[in-house]
Amino acid sequence: MLDYSFTYGDLELFILVLVRVTSFVYIAPFFSMTNTPRPVRIGLSLFVTVLLYKLIPHDPLGYTTLLQYTGIILKEVITGLLIGLGANLCTLIVNFAGHVADMEIGISMVSLMDPATRQNATISGVYYNYMLMLILLISGMHRYLLTALAETYTLIPINGQIFHDNKIINGMISFMGDYMLIGFRIILPIFAVMIILNAVLGILAKVSPQLNMFAVGIQIKVLTGLSILFVSTALLPSVAELIFNEMKHMVVTMVEALS
Repeated sequence: MLDYSFTYGDLELFILVLVRVTSFVYIAPFFSMTNTPRPVRIGLSLFVTVLLYKLIPHDPLGYTTLLQYTGIILKEVITGLLIGLGANLCTLIVNFAGHVADMEIGISMVSLMDPATRQNATISGVYYNYMLMLILLISGMHRYLLTALAETYTLIPINGQIFHDNKIINGMISFMGDYMLIGFRIILPIFAVMIILNAVLGILAKVSPQLNMFAVGIQIKVLTGLSILFVSTALLPSVAELIFNEMKHMVVTMVEALS
């Protein structure tokens, strides 16, 4: 017969594990998308918590009052949020690339709701975001994120967080440089074609002043930009690899800043 009995100490430890896992699922890429049903996220958090609860060491947590236990819960919340935030920040790269691409094409005034950031984003940004999430699922990156969360209990045991502000700041500064670099690498084909097209339209405007290059140029830029956007779709797997590598680097940086 199976024994389902447990003590209050087991329940308190289970809650602490659940808090970190839930905080991570709330903000991590793909899991935090608004079109992911809340019951799915809650069920995933509970399922992962049950699996991790059997694996982590059940050592004494060293608290005696309710206030100290509340402090441990806050530490677990911050730990889960920072690890998930480190991965989620990398998804903003495609939104930046989509915004610049739409400005070059001439459709930046059109906006849609981005399911990942819950904010208005441009058409290209939403397109890049959906493609990135699709590649994330195909490549198994979501399993890496869950595995990284499980391994944090080895490096960052419960109530064992040591916050290093300098590592977090240095990691964010390094991320901003990679943010701009990867973003412009994504839109490089569109950016290069638009520069050439603007130069051609400028020459035609000088050669034939009677032509309305403003009206003609808008249509040509939209058609050309959308064509390059879809042609460059074949390059998205290599771009996603850059973003996933940056995502792994940010997760490692956050873990090192807390251990």
